[in-house]
Amino acid sequence: MRRGIIYRDLKKNRSLYLMIIPVLVFYIYFHYQPMYGTLIAFKDYIPMKGIMGSPWAGFKHFENFFGSHYFQRVVKNTFLISLYNLIFGFPAPILLALLLNEVRKSWFKRMVQTASYLPHFVSMVVICGIIKNFFSTDGIINDLAVLLGREKVSYLLLPEYFRTIYIASGIWQEAGWGSIIYLAALTAIDPQLYEASMMDGAGRFRQVWYITLPGIMPTIIIMLILRMGQMMNVGFEKIILLYSPTTYVTADVISSFVYRKGLQEFNYSYSAAVGLFNSFINCTLLVLANWFSKKLNETSLW
Repeated sequence: MRRGIIYRDLKKNRSLYLMIIPVLVFYIYFHYQPMYGTLIAFKDYIPMKGIMGSPWAGFKHFENFFGSHYFQRVVKNTFLISLYNLIFGFPAPILLALLLNEVRKSWFKRMVQTASYLPHFVSMVVICGIIKNFFSTDGIINDLAVLLGREKVSYLLLPEYFRTIYIASGIWQEAGWGSIIYLAALTAIDPQLYEASMMDGAGRFRQVWYITLPGIMPTIIIMLILRMGQMMNVGFEKIILLYSPTTYVTADVISSFVYRKGLQEFNYSYSAAVGLFNSFINCTLLVLANWFSKKLNETSLW
């Protein structure tokens, strides 16, 4: 009976199943097949012998990482940068979407949207080049500081400024692009709710607080859960392009540490173990965030 139901469903929706085949092939080939390579985290990997031919090492590389002086530094830096990005970066596209939703001049709204989207499409190398030029000793930031009576500072060489520069530039780069999904969610709110609130004497702020925010709250929660799943994923491209040995104390994160150990020092098994540890933490945070969200407001990914 069940087999007949499945057959009828396949026959009825065969065009949809055919459309999903390329997506399945993509994920199987590029996302699930490479998982086989995580075995090298438990081996002393020798490229000439391959994964299966390399000697088994067990949890040796994990123990070496947990016992090294790098462990506390890279985990702390990764967590703090991710936490600051969550506190300051996550609300930024929401606030931008709310502000754009209140703009009544369509030409001005389009202009602001275009200007805020552009940084997302600029190459990371170019973005980091701009940041370096702005914060260099002869950059515009130091020129403004001199005008205000302050001395010039080599911001990118001082560890105490690195996180601020990283987070602020990330907000500038991604806030506009991230606001798209919230602007789309805003279009689903019934305009009659705003009309009814105006008749009751509600101002613009009260409309945003009691209608707009509750209307997009499910979208905000889903995006927050997805962000929690990437809590410990700090992109190594921007870190590597901006940091230097003088800023390792606050800038060195798990992804940059894996890059150095794996591709510069050719310690593949050790770097794989560190990367697997990072993925495990992300997976745990995703499951916990989804569980808490489901318990609190019944909105979840699964």
